[in-house]
Amino acid sequence: MSPGPARGRTSGADGGTPRRGPVRRWQLVRAGSDAVPPSTRRFMARARQRRMRAALPWAVAAGVLALLGLVAWTILGTGLFGVRAVTVEGAKLVTDVQVRDAVGVADGVPLARVDLAAAARRVGGLAPVERATVSRDWPGTLVVRVTERTAVAVVPQADAFAIVDRSGVAFQTVARRPAGLPLVRVARPAADDPDTRAALDVLGVLTPQLRAELVDLSVQGLARISLRLRGDRTVVWGDATRGTDKARVATALLGEDSDRIDVSAPDVVTFR
Repeated sequence: MSPGPARGRTSGADGGTPRRGPVRRWQLVRAGSDAVPPSTRRFMARARQRRMRAALPWAVAAGVLALLGLVAWTILGTGLFGVRAVTVEGAKLVTDVQVRDAVGVADGVPLARVDLAAAARRVGGLAPVERATVSRDWPGTLVVRVTERTAVAVVPQADAFAIVDRSGVAFQTVARRPAGLPLVRVARPAADDPDTRAALDVLGVLTPQLRAELVDLSVQGLARISLRLRGDRTVVWGDATRGTDKARVATALLGEDSDRIDVSAPDVVTFR
């Protein structure tokens, strides 16, 4: 019996030793773009576009935040926009140097980090300054605007004169009495001094005629206020109440030939 044909044997192309194994009847090929259906390609393209559109706002937001972070760091954390100068406006009774020292901000401090309110309070602590504002002028300047106190009276003290404002603050001391300011005699001029406040209340209600004749206003107690007028005349004022009525009555009696006018009770006036 002759042997049957051998399974799984193949002869080499050169007639050599036969190779064993199944015969491969398929072949790998690279698929071209036309191997994917057009509908699938369109679906995939639309999916990519949707992903890009969804990611775009996040990418933009991240870029903006990064930019803002860089700007904030540049302004707040570096001296690129630091204080280079302090400009003072409105100062006459105080010098620019005094104001700059009161501001208390060192050169190079980031302008954005300066506490403007605190700087304004420090400048306002100067006696002649009634109020102050501090603002930024980019890129590196602080602008200080000063409103100084207005003198309303002068108080003699030993060999000098204290100038007070409408609040009773003694904000300046001078060697000579300034012209044009009424002279007030109180023991201790101050904003919290009752005698000083009473004197300023009386000054505030005097008529122009009384002011023109006034030599000085003396407060020896809250109920012992008096005016000394030209010609060595005296107006006994009493306390600071009913000031308008007292001023009206005293003005009406200026033409009388009397050395002493008592308007402490303006309804019952005496003079001699």
